[in-house]
Amino acid sequence: MAGKKEPSDSRLNVARYQVDRLAAESGDTEADNAGQPSMEQHAQYVEIQIQQAMRRGDFDDLPGAGKPLRNLDQVHDPDWWIRQKIENERITGLAPPALTLRTESEGLEARIDAMYSETAVRALLGEFNTRVIEARRQLKGGPPVVTPTRDVEAEIGGWRARRTARQRAAAEAEERERAELAAMTRRERRRAMRGR
Repeated sequence: MAGKKEPSDSRLNVARYQVDRLAAESGDTEADNAGQPSMEQHAQYVEIQIQQAMRRGDFDDLPGAGKPLRNLDQVHDPDWWIRQKIENERITGLAPPALTLRTESEGLEARIDAMYSETAVRALLGEFNTRVIEARRQLKGGPPVVTPTRDVEAEIGGWRARRTARQRAAAEAEERERAELAAMTRRERRRAMRGR
């Protein structure tokens, strides 16, 4: 292994040469600083690497390029980074239970409508009601919980009614489409079927 040479990177060799040349021009020798480059040499090396990356195009098409910086008009917030992370990653569940339950309650009907079975709806509502009751006990602290529990049977009745209405609307739309296809000539039908 000792006799084997690693492949050389020409860019790295050029940067090393330039750093060594700067050291020789400034009067620094490796013997003076025990083989350690000075701060100026480090800065020069970094600058060379940045210039080479710019020439290669490594900094082109970065996210946010050409866009104004956000929040320049706001006063300094020491927790700006965590707020930005929560906003960018769309992290939820970090607020007190009273607030998370309130926002979840607003979107609960849409979540229920996306479910296909009554048992799944019952499970979702049961879990939601359990969390509301636990939050009302205020074991974790925070603002008071004003979110009401949901009546499981009433919600399932509403889910069935909305589901039946959606199925009826889909069947009517399909019937209208069939009637329109039947009224068309053979050539128009082929064109319509190709367009799908």
